[in-house]
Amino acid sequence: MKGSLTLVGILWAVLSLLTAVASTTSYFLPYWLFGSQLGKPVSFSMFRRCNYPVRGEGRSLVMVEECGRYANFNAIPSLAWQMCTVVTGTGCALLLLVALGAILGCCMDELISRIMGRCMGAAQFVGGLLIGAGCALYPLGWNSSEVMQTCGNASSQFHLGTCQLGWAYYCAGGGAAVAMLICTWLSCFAGRLPKPIVNSYTMELEHCLHP
Repeated sequence: MKGSLTLVGILWAVLSLLTAVASTTSYFLPYWLFGSQLGKPVSFSMFRRCNYPVRGEGRSLVMVEECGRYANFNAIPSLAWQMCTVVTGTGCALLLLVALGAILGCCMDELISRIMGRCMGAAQFVGGLLIGAGCALYPLGWNSSEVMQTCGNASSQFHLGTCQLGWAYYCAGGGAAVAMLICTWLSCFAGRLPKPIVNSYTMELEHCLHP
C-alpha cells in the first residue's frame, strides 16, 4: 500500500522512532548517575536506583545489590527529581506518539499531509524541549542525602563530588537534541503535497469542446 510520506518523510519516521526509543529507554534505566557506597557501585535515575543500604544484624548497614524503583512518588529523594520524572516522562510520551504516527504514515495513504507533518514536528520539538528541561532539572537534586552519601558527601547542586554522569543521561539529552533540531526540520518535508482537485464541471466542458 502506498504511504503518505515522501522519501524525506520516511527518513523522518525512522529517525523519529530511533529517537523516541533511545529517549524512553534512557528514561526507564537507572544509569543517569554513577557512584559508590560501602564499597559497592551505586547508580540512579530520577525514580530508580541500583544497590541501596539496609540495616542488617547489629544495626550495621549492608548493601542490597538489586535495582528497583522507589516505593512511591513521594519517596523520590528530591523535589527536583520528582519534577524531572514528570517532565521527562511527558516528553518521552510525546515522542513515542509522534513516532507511532510517523511509522503508520509509511504504509497508510493520505494519513499525513504536509501540514500534519509540520504539526507533528512541532509536537516533537515540545517533547524534546521537555526532555531537555528534565536533564537540566536533574542536577538540582544532587544535594539530596542519598546522592551525597553516594558521592563522598561532597555533592551539591551542579557538583557531583566523587560521582559521575552515566551514559543514560547523555543518551536522553542527545535524543532530545535530535528530536528538536533534526526531526523537527525533517517533518516540514515529510508529508506529501495535496493532490489537485479537478472540478467535474470543468471536465464536462472540456469533453464537450474536445469530443
